[in-house]
Amino acid sequence: MNLSNLTIKEATLGLKKKKFSSNQLVKACLDKIKKVEKKLNAFITINENGAIDQANNCDLYFKKFGEGIFEKKPLLGIPIAIKDLFSTKDLKTTAGSIIINKYIPPFDATVVKKLKNAGAIIVGKTNEDAWGHGSSGENSDHGPTRNPYNLERVPGGSSSGSGAAVASGECFMATGTDTGSSVRLPAAYCNLVGIKPTYGRVSRYGIIAMASSFDTVGHLTKTVYDNALTLEITAGKDSYDATTVPKDVPKYTHYLEKSIEGLKIGIPEEYFISGIDEKVENKILSAIKQLQKLGGKVNKISLPHTEYAMATYYILVPSEISSNLSKFDGIRYGDERELFGDEAKRRIMLGTYTLSSGYYDAYYLKAAKVRTLVKRDFEEAFKKVDVLIAPSSPTLPFKIGEKAADPLQMYLSDIFLCPVNLAGMPSLNVPMGFIDGLPVGMQIIGQQFSEKLLYQVAYKYEEATQYYKISPKI
Repeated sequence: MNLSNLTIKEATLGLKKKKFSSNQLVKACLDKIKKVEKKLNAFITINENGAIDQANNCDLYFKKFGEGIFEKKPLLGIPIAIKDLFSTKDLKTTAGSIIINKYIPPFDATVVKKLKNAGAIIVGKTNEDAWGHGSSGENSDHGPTRNPYNLERVPGGSSSGSGAAVASGECFMATGTDTGSSVRLPAAYCNLVGIKPTYGRVSRYGIIAMASSFDTVGHLTKTVYDNALTLEITAGKDSYDATTVPKDVPKYTHYLEKSIEGLKIGIPEEYFISGIDEKVENKILSAIKQLQKLGGKVNKISLPHTEYAMATYYILVPSEISSNLSKFDGIRYGDERELFGDEAKRRIMLGTYTLSSGYYDAYYLKAAKVRTLVKRDFEEAFKKVDVLIAPSSPTLPFKIGEKAADPLQMYLSDIFLCPVNLAGMPSLNVPMGFIDGLPVGMQIIGQQFSEKLLYQVAYKYEEATQYYKISPKI
């Protein structure tokens, strides 16, 4: 049995039945890391000794308390990875940048603490576009991550290492952050399930900020069940993060089997545009037909301000980035600012410009108003439909280096994803098959705090297609 290819649900069942131990699960993942890391570059830091020690403790817990311990610790003994943007106590955190390459946090981010309390074992910190700036994983100061389905292709970004690590079996789940696409795009490019929750659903405390009014914390898994289970653990109000909302967290896994008969599915006209790869468009149309077979009712809807979303995003986000990175001045935090990579410098300059005297009203203020219009588009759409369906990306995973010299082309990778962040809505990527051996993903978008419904739709689609069973041959 290849333990590293199991899902969380399968691994937990195996632990309960004593088919294998947590120690064996962790060692299977560490062995896979040693086997494929030189090809993938998915990790910045490997926590080998710490992970083995934690696994031994988990096995002792199970021996002492029996199967009932999984009620309190639903991820007991499960090896996971943490994006290097998350603070991890006594474990190096670099944000993918050499500026803070020696930083070892004295505390855990709230999400990390919750995952540890649930029994999860951290095998390492994953590679990423430095500071979360990117859609491909090529902007890391630690070198690019490669797609496990095709090593010449990008895995998506900025949570690139998280996507590659889960897809290749180096861990069972990995955390990510999604400011404009950074969980869903790696999920789409790596044949994974990736959640961008409602803004404020999951605490951002202890995570190095990119753009504070956009950032959301999600995670990448092989299946919908695994993803729903993880969000049950990570979601909720946090006194350390004032943007979190005091709403009860549903048991998402309890609703997965519900029928979607009669579900009203909206197809945004603006997401089927010239420039979308014809094969991707055919794939999403096939996926929509599958949802109709499952009982969904399809309606065309309009999101009229979609054409302004990218411009709005790349005014507002760099503005927040320039503010958030100002503390890394070589005095209070990290090394000198000259060590910022090209993409970080580009975004700092854009943000500083749009916030400067004489340009604030012309650019930032206008963009903030358009953001409100984008949000209203979604609110109006959800008066007519229950969910929206769209491709996660207009193209297949592109070759490493293909768009590096053209930032605008790189930014357009997020064209179907960033409007959701502008609106603060939840969105879930689910695998919808392969084109020329490369994974493609479908995006399911819902009203704020409708993650339960997104999981229901995705689970039914996954049940009918089972693309998650196709692992990379690496």
